[in-house]
Amino acid sequence: MQESTGGLMDFKTYSETALNWFLASGIKILIIIILAFIALRFAKRLSLKLFLMFRRDKEDIEFKKNVDTLSSLLHYLLATVIVGVAIVMILDEFKIEIGPILAAAGIVGIAIGFGAQYLVQDIISGFFILIENQVRVGDVIQAAGKAGQVEKVNLKMIVLRDFAGNVHYIRNGMIDVVTNMTKDYSRYVFEIGVAYREDVDEVFEIIREVDEDLRKDEKYKNYILEPIEVMGLDKFDDSALIIKARTKTVPIKQWSVAREFNRRMKKAFDERGIEIPFPHRTIYMGQDKKGDSPPVNVNMKNSND
Repeated sequence: MQESTGGLMDFKTYSETALNWFLASGIKILIIIILAFIALRFAKRLSLKLFLMFRRDKEDIEFKKNVDTLSSLLHYLLATVIVGVAIVMILDEFKIEIGPILAAAGIVGIAIGFGAQYLVQDIISGFFILIENQVRVGDVIQAAGKAGQVEKVNLKMIVLRDFAGNVHYIRNGMIDVVTNMTKDYSRYVFEIGVAYREDVDEVFEIIREVDEDLRKDEKYKNYILEPIEVMGLDKFDDSALIIKARTKTVPIKQWSVAREFNRRMKKAFDERGIEIPFPHRTIYMGQDKKGDSPPVNVNMKNSND
């Protein structure tokens, strides 16, 4: 009977101790977790609105790219700080000394640092990529042998999605050269081949007419920033005259504009009788000093034979 009473007293003591701890520390820990969750949600909204307030023109594509990139970075930094502070406060409620943990973490960090050179390299490279505004979310770039649209950029890596839908994760430390095809504006370079018999001035005129009609189109007029620039006759190819021209568009729209321009140009060439040649060769038999050429034997054969 005494053992039963003693066990009941112990259980009652433990219950009272647990209840006192919950009232003293448990509620504080619960409040810390709730506040941390609220702070994370607030940090996400703050990181976006903080940059939007500095400019009134919210429809600017380039500005939106900068906002998306910088807000994601700020949100990541704020979330790291909030979680870190919450963990420290919770450990303090458990009466766990923070000093020895931080000291041990410092020693372990030094040891890991020697083996994390690539991570340090990624962070340093990522810092300069972001601070110099080389890449933004939404840009189309080429980096480390891969090309695609930037879906995410941070201090560690750049995430690209190519035209086929493949996602490429590129460490910042691997990037030596970044080719940004959509920074501020975009260009598309045309190399238009026509037959040697054609009048190049007439071809120039047709190209400008097609561009003018395209710039009047309701669907494309807001994409094209300037009239097409016809550079001229660029080179004499094996079976064609190559005329080079370029157009200037808003970012990312150069390919859709170029496809429509090519479609209209093909129709205009067909209507005006301009030949777009296929590869062919002209056989020249040569001449001697007297101006005579060697005979050419041609054997005609009926395909039905």
